[in-house]
Amino acid sequence: MKADIEIIEAVKSGHRAAFSELVIRYQRPLLRLVMRFSKDQSVAEDIVQDSFIKAYKKLHTFEGRSSFKSWLFQIGVNTAKNKLRDKSSDFMNIEDVHLGVAGNLDSNLMHQDLSEMIRSEVDRLPDKQRTALKLRIFEDLSFKEIAKIMDCPYDTAKANYRHALMKLKERVERNKQLKTWSEKEMSHFFEVRGRLVEVEQ
Repeated sequence: MKADIEIIEAVKSGHRAAFSELVIRYQRPLLRLVMRFSKDQSVAEDIVQDSFIKAYKKLHTFEGRSSFKSWLFQIGVNTAKNKLRDKSSDFMNIEDVHLGVAGNLDSNLMHQDLSEMIRSEVDRLPDKQRTALKLRIFEDLSFKEIAKIMDCPYDTAKANYRHALMKLKERVERNKQLKTWSEKEMSHFFEVRGRLVEVEQ
């Protein structure tokens, strides 16, 4: 399999058809990302198509300072924001997160409770915090990649993510039903996809 940079250099050299390899390689990941922002698949597919068109037209500006994936995702996120800016109803609730819970708790109830809280609270997050959270948790991107996609300093990307997590933690702590959780049980709230997310107090 050719490296992204090889394909990009081929396209820049005049082999335009080579760009289709990048489309095939990143179409599904980009669609998955865009679906975090739009609940309408047809709209998401249009955004993905527009993003690839923009990427193709701007490919001559790609210098390889970041990965092509990060560069493409940045275009995708910006395209999604522009298209959905005036359509707040099109923003989807974040998908359910599979959370670990202590064995002595009713897992089904906890999953339902936490999922509802997460959806509600994420919808209230400022745009930058919501974006950083989705890119970090659900796309498993590094803060360096998130900073590139969001076009902001590394520390800003990390701060937006951490602030988002803190707000989720506060939401849990305000819930009467969950106030009896032990510190250990509370930590499970931040165990997402097999890794424990530590939140600074």
